[in-house]
Amino acid sequence: MPEARAKKGAAGGGAVEKPTATEGAGGATETGDAAGATRPRRRQARGEARIAQLLQAAASVFCTSGYTASSTNAIAREAGVSPGTLYQFFPNKEAIAVELGDQLLHRWRDTYGAAFTPSHIELPLERMLDAVLDPLIAFNCENPAFFVLMHGSEIPGRITEAHDTLHVTMLSRVEEVLVGYLPDVPATQLHRVAEMTFMVFKAGLDLVMANEGEEREAYIQELKAAMHRYLDPLIGDDSPRLAPHARRDHTP
Repeated sequence: MPEARAKKGAAGGGAVEKPTATEGAGGATETGDAAGATRPRRRQARGEARIAQLLQAAASVFCTSGYTASSTNAIAREAGVSPGTLYQFFPNKEAIAVELGDQLLHRWRDTYGAAFTPSHIELPLERMLDAVLDPLIAFNCENPAFFVLMHGSEIPGRITEAHDTLHVTMLSRVEEVLVGYLPDVPATQLHRVAEMTFMVFKAGLDLVMANEGEEREAYIQELKAAMHRYLDPLIGDDSPRLAPHARRDHTP
């Protein structure tokens, strides 16, 4: 009888049995959906290839449909797996986006870290712009999902927070480059110039990413030209404010 069995279970087992915990990304256990909402459920070595496959599929779907209109079913279909297989590794679309965003942000930090090197301050303005902008633009063109995740209106909060932190960090890098050319400019003015330079780059990048092929290349050149025209009166070869190391007759 059901009632008798229930009493027997209570007497023999004590507390009511709770749901089994789920293994998290780092090997720890989690019992709530909220805890697993922002990271994969399983991260054993044998699952790394499958996770990479799912993230690649997600990147394609996000670029095609946008983050908001994308679904786990579409991602699973793009990856060539069943939705059940996807859910073995990610509990929802948000978790996939966060994992993909984390990976892309890590690679982006490496990219701009290499772009904003002190040696580039030794270059004349035109060559400095090429040295800094080329790898940044190339990264975005090679990883369009990064642009989607960093600029979408419905992106998970964790990615938005990481993007805001990134914005502050990159702005400080721009200031570091400019102060090498303009050591005597007041800090407040230098900050304004850095922020304007950064925003010109972001606006130009929007146009670059909206086009392909020869038109994209044309917009890349227009972006560089716009930044050169803005910065040349300040740090061009003939600017009276230019640091001696960056003048035309200086040999690095």
